[in-house]
Amino acid sequence: MQIEDFDFDLPEELIAQTPLKDRTSSRLCVLDKQTSEITHRHFKDITSYLQKGDCLVLNDTKVLPARLYGVKLDTGAKIEVLLLHQEEGDTWEVLVKPAKKVKVGTEIVFGNGELKATCIDYKDHGGRIMTFSYTGIFYEILDQLGEMPLPPYIKEQLPEQDRYQTVYAKEKGSAAAPTAGLHFTDKLLEDIKAMGVSIVFITLHVGLGTFRPVSVDSVEEHDMHSEFYSMSEATAATLNEAKETGRRIITVGTTSTRTLETIARDNNGKFVATRGWTDIFIYPPYEFRAIDGLITNFHLPKSTLIMMVSALAGKEAILHAYNEAVEEKYRFFSFGDAMLIL
Repeated sequence: MQIEDFDFDLPEELIAQTPLKDRTSSRLCVLDKQTSEITHRHFKDITSYLQKGDCLVLNDTKVLPARLYGVKLDTGAKIEVLLLHQEEGDTWEVLVKPAKKVKVGTEIVFGNGELKATCIDYKDHGGRIMTFSYTGIFYEILDQLGEMPLPPYIKEQLPEQDRYQTVYAKEKGSAAAPTAGLHFTDKLLEDIKAMGVSIVFITLHVGLGTFRPVSVDSVEEHDMHSEFYSMSEATAATLNEAKETGRRIITVGTTSTRTLETIARDNNGKFVATRGWTDIFIYPPYEFRAIDGLITNFHLPKSTLIMMVSALAGKEAILHAYNEAVEEKYRFFSFGDAMLIL
């Protein structure tokens, strides 16, 4: 299968640059994966498609203000550092720009010296391993010096940092937001619970895979970057009960989907309390073992994420829905509109 098979024409003006004031006012494209029928609604109408007994799975990862701007201690050259994930203690895997200027032993100073980093090893794709030194609490310093790591296709600054954060974000560690969750408000979640829908949380910290384009021609040759995930005993028990009683499991976002499918794959279709790293790559044909439906945003052409939704609903149905969304002037990507696949 070729990457080109997952391409579509997207006018640049449809790439959402700013979030809507009301999270729930985004549009919602509802795709029936059995009939390929498309319905156009708004996100606040999501309750019309959920039913008592459903289990809704949210990713409670919290985005770090992970983009730092510093200078090399010896030359004063400007260096951009993006935290990807914590290896151990004060050692992190990061992306650096320009990578050629950062060698093992390079020291970088941020702010007025409150934070310093030393490069101790190389990683693939411009990655580095860095050890940070500071006085005080690392995450408080990061709040002062760091910026939200908005995707490269968003050109405008974000006045309110928490708008690139879900209302239920809890576990610090992501280099990007699980953006399907940005459409929910506390009020909407309360309304969903009141319907008799179970809401459970998993954690997957979004890492390098979000920033890596697919650089091969053949889908099967692409290697996914590993991301850390965890599932609690309470979540596993609720999901197993839903499976056993024939109730629907609906994930919010591709990150929640990857987590559930990884755990179900590794445990003969069951859910267990666990944590680990996943590099699962879901593309057609793929037999889903964990989920029945998905709430997601509109994804980049030729991306691993459009391949995942194509595996769930069928490539032709997805590309037809995407082309219709373009005609209907939907807003695309992180701050854009949503799709519900059931």
